[in-house]
Amino acid sequence: MLHDRVLVDPEVDSSERQSSAGLVIPATAAGPKRLAWAKVVAQGEHVRQVAVGDRVLYDPEERAEVELGGTDYVLLRERDVHAVAQRRDDDGSTGLYM
Repeated sequence: MLHDRVLVDPEVDSSERQSSAGLVIPATAAGPKRLAWAKVVAQGEHVRQVAVGDRVLYDPEERAEVELGGTDYVLLRERDVHAVAQRRDDDGSTGLYM
């Protein structure tokens, strides 16, 4: 990986979502822009805020896809990462920092 690039493995895309009332919302339904979660698998030498193994939040519309060894990955710049999920030491729950 070069410079400020981050290679991530996107989580399974749930095209159809379900509302809190139980209604199924199809993938074709227009709605607010949704961000997606992914796990960092590699990073460039100038990446400062993200480490391999972190769970990151990114915009799926601003990405470049690449296939390596039969697996699809997403290539991002570090500045395209919106948040990082970080494990807390006290109770083991997940928190977010930006």
